[in-house]
Parts: sequence; C-alpha cells; structure tokens
Amino acid sequence: MDNKTIAPLPETSEDEQPPFKPLSAEEARRLREQYPPVSPWWVVGGQAVVGLVTACVAWAVTGKPGVGWSAGYGALAVAVPAAVFARGLTGRFSTLNAGTAAVGFLLWEMVKIALTVAMMMAAPRLVRELSWPALLVGLVLAMKVYWVALAFAPRKRRPQ
Repeated sequence: MDNKTIAPLPETSEDEQPPFKPLSAEEARRLREQYPPVSPWWVVGGQAVVGLVTACVAWAVTGKPGVGWSAGYGALAVAVPAAVFARGLTGRFSTLNAGTAAVGFLLWEMVKIALTVAMMMAAPRLVRELSWPALLVGLVLAMKVYWVALAFAPRKRRPQ
C-alpha cells in the first residue's frame, strides 16, 4: 500500500459567501406564495384526462376497441395507484411531524408500486384483446403527467 498524504481541505475565510443563502421567514413566505406546491390531486386529474384522450386516440387510429381499452387500462394502472398515494399523503397523520410524514411517504409509495404491479399482472384477465404496446403507451403517457403538471399547475398571480 502506498503511503500518500491527503491534502487538507482549503480554509474558508469569513469574507467568502456560502454556496447558498438561507431565506428569512418573510422571504420563504413570499416564495411559497409565488410558487405554491402542486396538489397531488392536480396530477391525478391530469393522468385521468391523458388516459382518456390516449384511449380515444388509440381506438380511433386503429379502429380496434381492444387497443383503446388497453391504452386506457395502462393509464389507469398509473392513475389509480397515484390517487391512493395522494389520499395517503393528504391524510390526517401526514401532518403530525416530519418523521411521520417521511415514513408515510415511503409507506404510500410502496403501496402505490405494489398496486401498479398488481394491476399490470391482472391486465391479461381484465382487458379483452389486450395489446401490450398500447397498454405501455398509456402507462408511459400517464407517468409523464407528473412533469407536465409542474409546468401547467395553477399559480398565483403576482400583484401588479
């Protein structure tokens, strides 16, 4: 083994600015007013709309009802677990303290994943003439709503 010396970290002087500036209570309040958090129900609603549109387009383009139902079920396999997750996160126990909120988040995330897997496994028995490519398209489009919801979430207007 080679005997190498480790260089000490450079000293920081008092004149240097930290990499971030903590916000005051007033600055944090203004930031929250300007950028309110996105409601999980906004995301679930968006997923339902995207699923419905995807199913209708798939059915119209192919002329096969099974393809439309498959795409719709794929979106449903995302939206239903997301609704369960949102309900769990907005429940009474999620606001008790930070520890409870963190444990609740992890618990509901596991429930969401398990429910999604169960719905995917049940798809061949529930959807007649199942089209896996259409189901996956519906699934992926509904998952992408998380990102789109951030862009189109309702925002408070700045005072003029």
